[in-house]
Formats: sequence, C-alpha cells, structure tokens
Amino acid sequence: MAEITASLVKELRERTGAGMMECKKALTETAGDIDAAAEWLRKQGLAKADKKASRVAAEGRIAVAQSEGKAVLVEINSETDFVAKDSNFLAFAEAVAQAALASGVQDVEALKQAKIASGETVEEARAAVVAKVGENVQVRRMVRVDSANHVAAYVHGGRIGVLVELKGGDMELARGIAMHVAAMNPPYNKASDVPAEFIAKEKEIELAKMSEKDKAKPADILEKIISGKLNKIVSENTLYGQPYVMDTNQSVEQVLKTAGADVVGFKRLAVGEGIEKQADDFAAEVMKQAGLA
Repeated sequence: MAEITASLVKELRERTGAGMMECKKALTETAGDIDAAAEWLRKQGLAKADKKASRVAAEGRIAVAQSEGKAVLVEINSETDFVAKDSNFLAFAEAVAQAALASGVQDVEALKQAKIASGETVEEARAAVVAKVGENVQVRRMVRVDSANHVAAYVHGGRIGVLVELKGGDMELARGIAMHVAAMNPPYNKASDVPAEFIAKEKEIELAKMSEKDKAKPADILEKIISGKLNKIVSENTLYGQPYVMDTNQSVEQVLKTAGADVVGFKRLAVGEGIEKQADDFAAEVMKQAGLA
C-alpha cells in the first residue's frame, strides 16, 4: 500500500476537483492507487449526479464550435447562473461543443457517448462536473449545420446561439443575419414557410377584432383589409419580412436581394426556453418556517 501523503492528496484534488477529505478517503479505499482513487471518486460522482437529476436545471450556457462549413450549438444547463459561470462548467461546455463538432453526431443521445479531448465520454465528464459543482448539469439540446454554403455561428452573452446557412453573399452578411435572428427571434424564414394553420388562426383573430361596421363592407373590400393585416403579421413573423437590425430602413429580404443571397435556413437556441422554472417566494418561505403562514 502506497503511503497516503499530503502531496498525493493534493495531486488527486487537482486531478479530480474533489474535496480534500473525499480524496483522502478515496486513496484509503484504493490502497493509495491514484488512478483507482480517481475512478472511485468518479463512481461517487455518478451516485451524486443521480440524486441531483430531478432538480430543475434552467440556467446554463450555449456553447459553440465551428470549422470550415460546419458549426454546432449545444445547450448545457445548470441549476443556477452562478454555476453557469464556474470555470469547471465553462470548460465542460467548451469540450462538449468541440466533441459534437468533431464526432459528427446529430443528436444529444449520440453526443453523450462521444469522447471529449481527455478521452472521457461526454456523459462521464458531465458526472464529474456534477460532483465538482454540486448541481444538476444536463446536456439538453444540440443543433448542427454542415454545408458547402456560408455557415455563420453567433452566440450572444452565452445565452442565445444562432446558426445561419447562407447561399451567396459573404460571411459578413451571414454573421449579420445570425445577429438579427438572435435579436428578433423570427419563428419562420420566409412567407412560404408559414403554416396554413397559423394564417387561418390569425385571420380568425383579425375578423373577431373587427367592428360590425367593417364586417358589413363588401366581400372584396373586406378581403383586402384582412389580407393587408395578414401580410403585416407574416412579415413580423418571418426573417425575410422583418426590418434588418443592421439597417432598419431595409427588410432582410431587400438586403439579401441586393447581395444576391438567400438564407437556406437558421437554427436558434436560448438557454432554458421551454423549461418550467420554479418560482421561489422567499418571503412566504420565511413566514412558513417562522410559523406565521
């Protein structure tokens, strides 16, 4: 059995990020074998991860990786914004994005089994991060674009990420469009992409909002009024119809036409969208504990 020295404990701490007492116990359990101790801690980390898996992880970061014609975005969640800024979490997010790009995987389940630069799988590395930061950490979503066209990736503040595939034009325009999508979040690309169900619903709403006097107008005039309102709604909900954030005097469509370019498609991720966050009422909690509620 190797002697469990302070330097050995220190080395294991630096290697795993675990606490001093946990490292000492791991070395004792494994007769001073540092590799076995690291594995022992990993197994303990997995157990902790399971206990934290039910916690809501709605904070986090959008990580990006890109090379010629290829780009990926990965949403990685934590429970708090504090952990989302932790160096261990940030390093993990970067490693996962690079693994997603290099492996060519198309979905999160496949990504979990991809290996990061250290040789660990993404899932193994995730469990290790959970052990270090003490929070539930989840690799939630990923999107990728592989194309011979211009592919721009833009991440705003670590919380909103966009990929844009642009045919024609140049990378500067592609990046500008990506920034526009990040800011304006258009649900659709072009008018032709808007579902008929969406149009029908909006038409129903506009008719319901109209006065009885307007509804009594001749059918052709009424149709023109409704068409005008629907065209405006479609423009507001499509990338091509929106005023371009870099030059609001022009629509995105006008800018693209001038450049002889076409947006093939775009993908947008925002941290925590679609996750139901728990709203804590701290005042009520204090009163409850004090027996006042």
